[in-house]
Amino acid sequence: MIVPPAGTRIWIAAGITDMRRGFDGLAALVHTQLQADPFSGQIFVFRGRRGDRIKVLWWDGDGLCLFAKRLENGKFVWPQVTHGTVALTPAQLSMLLEGIDWRRPVRTAPNRAA
Repeated sequence: MIVPPAGTRIWIAAGITDMRRGFDGLAALVHTQLQADPFSGQIFVFRGRRGDRIKVLWWDGDGLCLFAKRLENGKFVWPQVTHGTVALTPAQLSMLLEGIDWRRPVRTAPNRAA
């Protein structure tokens, strides 16, 4: 797994994206529709129409990285909003990539206060 630097912001692009888009097409989407800089070092996550495919776009300082994943069973959990972005934590991104519902993770044991 590629680990971005601490403090990297992670954004889900709300709605659906044409998964035929590559580096340039997704970077253009980030710039025009999300009003963000695709070369800022932030991570942008896009989902396809069927919900079983995602692409992750990230500028690592040397070039654009494009990660794609297709679930063989199930769908990626996506927010209901259709425009804009939703911020994620690195832990939520990890759950999303595993096909886990990142919106309401449940602890298996009670959280003990120190």
